[in-house]
Amino acid sequence: MATLASSRTKQDVRPTRVRFGVVGFAVTLAIITYFDRVALSKASPRIIADLHLTSRQMGYVFAAFAAAYSLFEIPSGYLGDRLGPRRVLMRIVLWWSAFTALMGGAFNFISLFLTQLFFGAGEAGCFPNITKAFSAWLPREERVRAQGIIWLAARWGGAFTPLIVFQLLKFVSWRGVFCIFGCVGIVWAVLFYRWYRDNPADNPKLNQGERDLLRGNQGLAGGHKDIPWKLFATSPNVLMLCFQYFFMSFSWYFNITWLPTFLDSLKLAPSVAAGLNILPLFLGGIGALVSGFVAASLTRFFGSVRTARRVLCSTSFLTAAVVLVSSTFIHEPWIKIIALGFAIGFFNDIVMPPSWGSCMDVGGRFSGTLSGAMNMTGNLGGVVFPVASEFVREHFANNWNPVFYLMSASYVIAAVLWMWIDPVTAVQKPEVEA
Repeated sequence: MATLASSRTKQDVRPTRVRFGVVGFAVTLAIITYFDRVALSKASPRIIADLHLTSRQMGYVFAAFAAAYSLFEIPSGYLGDRLGPRRVLMRIVLWWSAFTALMGGAFNFISLFLTQLFFGAGEAGCFPNITKAFSAWLPREERVRAQGIIWLAARWGGAFTPLIVFQLLKFVSWRGVFCIFGCVGIVWAVLFYRWYRDNPADNPKLNQGERDLLRGNQGLAGGHKDIPWKLFATSPNVLMLCFQYFFMSFSWYFNITWLPTFLDSLKLAPSVAAGLNILPLFLGGIGALVSGFVAASLTRFFGSVRTARRVLCSTSFLTAAVVLVSSTFIHEPWIKIIALGFAIGFFNDIVMPPSWGSCMDVGGRFSGTLSGAMNMTGNLGGVVFPVASEFVREHFANNWNPVFYLMSASYVIAAVLWMWIDPVTAVQKPEVEA
């Protein structure tokens, strides 16, 4: 009997895995976000034809999403820190889902521009609030790997969206595609609100072992009103963390803006173009997943998380820059796309988990606000890229190579910034947070 009692005690102490439900919701949400935003890029040729738009007007539509997404990142991340992710995520998912569906009703440039603007405002705050939820629901050693998993899901969701849209367009118009995607987000919001709690201790399914595992996260759960705005704005480390994300996102936005147009310029068959269109985001997902394992190996090698992240991110950016420049000398279309896929997909996205993991470590209980600031700065790169790249391409007689040189330069700047970033030291000392 004593042996049986001892066995039961050990079983009770072994942590349950309820916390992984948060990762499951984050993964599905990451996929949905990329369904909604990549769909516009894939449907853009039909939208341009139906609404009689120019390529430059479509560039402004792409920029409208990125501008609103950027501007509302900090407010949405702040709301997550103040109110908790449960209420904030439900509201923003319902908002952006509504405007995703409304894009199907666009009838001219202005209506499409405005729905994209409101859609971007709604989607802002998604990943900062996921990061906030991870801070409360996951122990420190599981956070970066969880970030790798959600970015794998996000990129693969984006990678396969063109194929999904390609199939859906056989049965419904581009307007119907946006309505379908909008409904998916509404279902997610309802299920998430019913299951999730800002404080893991409020979920009765956690056993004592899992509660003990997450006990150190109590100060990170729920809301906090005393956001150190001045400290964020004057910290060189925070500013470098944000600006490396700007230069990374500047190049990455090629994937969800001009990639289909670039593929059209190669005169590929539609089925071949649809297949190649998935490659950068598909490889990006693999890069995000690989990142967590490589970072762990580098940490063991150097004996320092700080050095491991610096080496991993700087090396990845520099490699992406070299591969991008090399792609301009390649004339075989499918080899060129593979090179682009590794540059703005695989090597680009190796930096994603360390960047978001650094927001959790540097931001502490204010990780929602800090990750919102980083993502806002990054997506300002998305505002600049579609317009600047189109201007450069037109100036050089529709030659894409100068655009790739510009993207390569942005990666070099990001690599230099990572040499100086401290990705582990909290912006506020732990004793202040306690």
